[in-house]
Amino acid sequence: MRRRARRTALTALLLAAGATACLTGCQSGQDGDGTSDGAARSAASGGSSTASPSATAPGSTATPAEASASASAPSPDEPFAGLTGAEISERALKATTGARSLRMTGSVPDDESGGTIEIDLALDRRGDCAGTMSMDGQGEAELIKTGDTLYLKYDERFLRAQSKGEPQADTEALVSLLAGRWTSMSADGADAKEMAGFCDLDRLLEDAGGSGDDAPAKVTRGRATTVDGKPAFTLYETDGSARDTVYVATEGKPYLLRFESGSKQEPGALSFTGYDEPVPAESPAGEVLDLDGLDGMDGTST
Repeated sequence: MRRRARRTALTALLLAAGATACLTGCQSGQDGDGTSDGAARSAASGGSSTASPSATAPGSTATPAEASASASAPSPDEPFAGLTGAEISERALKATTGARSLRMTGSVPDDESGGTIEIDLALDRRGDCAGTMSMDGQGEAELIKTGDTLYLKYDERFLRAQSKGEPQADTEALVSLLAGRWTSMSADGADAKEMAGFCDLDRLLEDAGGSGDDAPAKVTRGRATTVDGKPAFTLYETDGSARDTVYVATEGKPYLLRFESGSKQEPGALSFTGYDEPVPAESPAGEVLDLDGLDGMDGTST
């Protein structure tokens, strides 16, 4: 997801989350009999097309605020008094990129399918993660990465939605093999590389600064508000005809709390919580289907 102009580093961070999610577009193609190692790997490595009620962007209590392009000087008791919108933006970027972990919840567009990917994922600097992903309300995929292993579990609705257009026998075989069942793969393998990369917080943040050769967008101050009950300050970033809205915490570190896209071409919203909290990434209990060692349809216990 490349931008036609350089967004501020703050919004580039948020857009990077969407771009990374789009890397995980589901590959639903299967081999001829639908029960082969390749079929299971194809479904397991394409977990971006999942749909979870819990992954829907949480409602923000933030009230819309119109920011003047020539904003008046803030009062001394206003949050971030004396700072410009760009300066607040940079402080928020520094605080957020310095976090050891965070939870990302919301929705982003998927350029490949034209749909909307919904995300509820906690991730950390070690590359561990846990959460759910979905697309357009069609099923759910659970995702866990811990250490060198990636675990995925799909529900039946997801598998059927992603198998549209395939022979019925192939779809039934895939559902029978994978629905409601944890699978595992090496996070270093080719089949898991993109999904495992999505769990890497360093990768999520690495392009936050954008390209220095592009023209920067304009950031203006909004006003104090709340986001999910947390005190926040509103920033508006204007890029051509689009105006994105960013909410920055005013208590504690100035973390990013929420981003709302103002672009009709790239709509979406992301909330950021759980800063520096432990990520609940633990290997699933019970039977797990080892896709790396799959010889037929046997499961292995972990």
